[in-house]
Amino acid sequence: MPSRFFPESIFPRRLSPAAERRMRLAQARGEESIIRAHVDNALMFVDMLAEELSFDRAIDTYIRVTGLSEPLASTVATRALVALGQELVPYRRQHREVERAGDEDTKPRLRLNEASESRPPRSIRRA
Repeated sequence: MPSRFFPESIFPRRLSPAAERRMRLAQARGEESIIRAHVDNALMFVDMLAEELSFDRAIDTYIRVTGLSEPLASTVATRALVALGQELVPYRRQHREVERAGDEDTKPRLRLNEASESRPPRSIRRA
């Protein structure tokens, strides 16, 4: 009797490969949005309880209070700790950026336009 109301031709059991890919992409985007929202809320929780709890205990408390299951809980905790680490260690990040900028200054400048226009290269000044 249920087959009369829900025939296979209207509701196929298998999706086409293109529809399956679109569905997986939409699901991944939705899961990423949920994780991002939990991380933002966990960071706000850390800020609000900074005087009473350490940041790791605040994150654990957020996960316990919200009742997040284990795969999601570990992802939220890790991403929240990464965000806190980026905020708490700006000197190390700044030092790495200065080192990268220094490496770029020592590399020779590419002269792609001159090569493509078949012009002879200009004289190179050396110190």
